[in-house]
Amino acid sequence: MSYGVFAEFYDGLTRNVDYKEKADHILKIMELYSHKPGVTLDLACGTGSLSVELKKRGIDVFGADMSEEMLTRAQMKAQENGLDIMFIRQKMQTLTLFGEIDSCVCTLDSLSHLKGRSELEKAVGCVSRYMTSGGLFIFDVNTPYKHKVTLGNNTFVYDTDEVFLVWQNTYRERDCSVKIELDFFAPEDGKYIRESESFREFAYPADVIEEVLRTAGFEVLALYDDMTFDPPCDTSERLTAAARKI
Repeated sequence: MSYGVFAEFYDGLTRNVDYKEKADHILKIMELYSHKPGVTLDLACGTGSLSVELKKRGIDVFGADMSEEMLTRAQMKAQENGLDIMFIRQKMQTLTLFGEIDSCVCTLDSLSHLKGRSELEKAVGCVSRYMTSGGLFIFDVNTPYKHKVTLGNNTFVYDTDEVFLVWQNTYRERDCSVKIELDFFAPEDGKYIRESESFREFAYPADVIEEVLRTAGFEVLALYDDMTFDPPCDTSERLTAAARKI
C-alpha cells in the first residue's frame, strides 16, 4: 500500500483526527513511565501531521514512510510551520536507520497495513534493533472487533469539497483482515476524474500483540483503549500499546 492516490486527499478526509490531542496523549504516556522522548521516530508518518505537533512541543522527531507522495506533503507541512524535520522514505518491515532512537510512535493503525503477522514481527523487530535500552515504543492498531463489526462488509461514502469517495470493505474471517477498495471522484473542468486504490488491513488479538512485542525484546507496559488510559474492552475499535525496550 503506497497511498499514492490517497495522499492527495488524505488530510481533507482525516480532518476528524485531532493531532494536537494525539501528541499530548503520547507525551502523557511517556510521562506516566518517566520517559524522556529523546530522539523520536514517527513511523509511518504519512503527511507529517503528528511529527509537526511533536516538533512544536520540543521533541527531536523525524519521520519515516514508504509513500513518496505522503512524504512530499509532510515536508511541505513542516516548511509551512517553519519547522526543521527530517523525513526519510523507508518501509516499516525493512527499516534501516543510521543511529539509535529513544522513542518510536506509530499511529492511526499504520501497523495494521502490514501483510500479516510475519511482517508485523519484522517491523517490530526493526524498531527494537534501533531502540536504546529503556526506550519506549507507543503505537495503535485496529482490533478484531473493528474489522468484523465496524468495517466488516460495509460501504462508506465521503463527500468533501475536494473529492467524492466511495469506500468498500470485504471482511475475511480466517485472518480477521479487511480488503479496502477506495474509489476517488475528483472534480476537474466540469467533470469527475475517477482514481482507485485498494489494500488489506489486518487485526490481531491483544495476546498476539503482546507476544510479538516480547519476542522482539520489549516489556509490555500497558494496552489501552484508544486515546484513554482504560484497558481495552470487547467493543474497543483501536488499542494503544506502550512497550519498553529491555
